[in-house]
Amino acid sequence: MEVHLFETFFLVFCGAAIAATLALYSRQPLFIAYIGMGVLLGPFGFEVISELSAVEEMSHIGIIFLLFLLGLDMQPKALIAVLKKATNIAVLSCASFGLIGFTVGFVFGFNFQEAIVIAMASMFSSTIIGIKLLPTTVLHHRHTGEMMVGLLLIQDFIAIFCLLVLLCGSRDSFDFQPLAMALIALPMIAATAFLLVKYVLLKLIQTFDKFHEYIFLIAIGWCLGLAALSEKFYLSAEIGAFIAGISLATSPISQYIALNLKPLRDFFLILFFFALGAQLNIDLLPSVLWATLTLAILLLVGKPIIFYALLRTHSERKALAWDIGFRLGQISEFSLLIALLATQKEVIGESASVVIQSAAIITFIVSSYIVISNFPNPIAIKESLRRD
Repeated sequence: MEVHLFETFFLVFCGAAIAATLALYSRQPLFIAYIGMGVLLGPFGFEVISELSAVEEMSHIGIIFLLFLLGLDMQPKALIAVLKKATNIAVLSCASFGLIGFTVGFVFGFNFQEAIVIAMASMFSSTIIGIKLLPTTVLHHRHTGEMMVGLLLIQDFIAIFCLLVLLCGSRDSFDFQPLAMALIALPMIAATAFLLVKYVLLKLIQTFDKFHEYIFLIAIGWCLGLAALSEKFYLSAEIGAFIAGISLATSPISQYIALNLKPLRDFFLILFFFALGAQLNIDLLPSVLWATLTLAILLLVGKPIIFYALLRTHSERKALAWDIGFRLGQISEFSLLIALLATQKEVIGESASVVIQSAAIITFIVSSYIVISNFPNPIAIKESLRRD
């Protein structure tokens, strides 16, 4: 069934509003409602929306704004201190999760390349879920928030490196030039961003700070401009957006920008979760069901335990180690981008892609239920755990 853009938006947001209402009455996480509506209305459900290209493109902007807002909340000096402590934990945990993913892929008969991609997809935790289920006071002012952001950022850097590797290769060849260009461009773009903020953007903001519409516009332009520039140099738009956020973090107006961009971020994240559900090929699911369940269960059990063990070796408290471990106990949205790109490059088949997507959705749902039922969060089922 062909649906135009206006009709697509009508179906997505009206459907999401109805599903969200039901979810709130039953105390369910809202993103589960968005995913479920995507499955129902998408090309593998009732086929109400058969063309998803526009929704997919716009949903990507939600992740870009999420990384931009994360950057706005991170002072550069504090970020460096956190990264020093979190790097070792992030690298060792990614290696452990990758080994789990590769083993599952190999045991269930996927070829070597597919097993490697499943390993890549298993390494990371969801920035969206991890941050959205963390109380704002913890995110900004507590050691738990600092450690989580540090771990997620390092994972994001590793994920972007994996995406670069996939961008440079195909089933039969590999081109090192884009990868080398990206590694050279990263420090250059970061340095340029900080110089432009110091000598241009901050002066403009100070001159026209009474015009709130202008501040809103310049923030969006800065975020998307640096994201687009990063893509030109084979870096991801997410990295560009994060650099844009960090470069503005020292500005006194950074929190005003962050507060005003959150509704825009949420608008695009609704599209992201809807597109995630709509892209899932449920027709293939029965053939890869056991591989999907095995991968999801091993990661749901393994991630909290491994994070707990690594955090304890770095002298973190038991309660904090379990808290972070369970909050990061799912697969990442970057894993979905890895699966999509690997499929487009014909590195993996559709069955392996469905395993990654399905396992991601299962871990999103189960991990979120664990967090909202046992740890402080903005949408907790118990009043005693609800923290904004």
